[in-house]
Amino acid sequence: MKLFVGLGNPGPKYAANRHNIGFMALDRIAADHGFTPWRKVFQGLVAEGRLGDQKVALLKPETFMNLSGQSVQAAMAFWKLPLADVTVFHDELDLAPGKLRLKQGGGHAGHNGLRSIHGHLGDDYARVRLGIGHPGHKDAVASYVLHDFAKADAEWLDDLLRGISEGAPALAMGDGQKFMNAVSLRTAPPRSSTTKEKTEAIPPPAPKDKEDRRSPMQRLLDKFR
Repeated sequence: MKLFVGLGNPGPKYAANRHNIGFMALDRIAADHGFTPWRKVFQGLVAEGRLGDQKVALLKPETFMNLSGQSVQAAMAFWKLPLADVTVFHDELDLAPGKLRLKQGGGHAGHNGLRSIHGHLGDDYARVRLGIGHPGHKDAVASYVLHDFAKADAEWLDDLLRGISEGAPALAMGDGQKFMNAVSLRTAPPRSSTTKEKTEAIPPPAPKDKEDRRSPMQRLLDKFR
């Protein structure tokens, strides 16, 4: 069994915030793959289902972001899961909007949700880093992440969430590259060529001269005729 954790803050006030993109990713997976209704447990909301051949639980902690580790720890203890079976979906300031990266282990880079998980469980879990961009100055970060996505973000955000949902079975099975490819097909689809290659006309080969069977002496005499 795998545990997918989405980070965010509970309640309608925060539902469309940039900080809640982790919740959004799990909501899309649950809706597209026929997961159970969300139920309150482990200080959060849980939905269960299957992705490919893998049983998966989705967890949205309702402890507020800076206490997320409490909820994750409770779920892991109940299902007796190792940290290696946990994948956390979270907003990432250091990636451009719509970009996505996978990461295994490492620091929390000041993210309060990751910091809480680190404190309760350590750092050896997988992360799906969901780019939201940076406001440009560190003093503006708190306000930026706690504001809703702009209307102009709707298209790339939908593409990103669709790609995550389509690639989720591969992620659950441990195929990170296939997951990334599925996301890329939505967020950066290959462009079809609109220009046709010009082909140069190849001239037909020049006809070969008939073989000259004259002797050297005969050719010399013919020149003076």
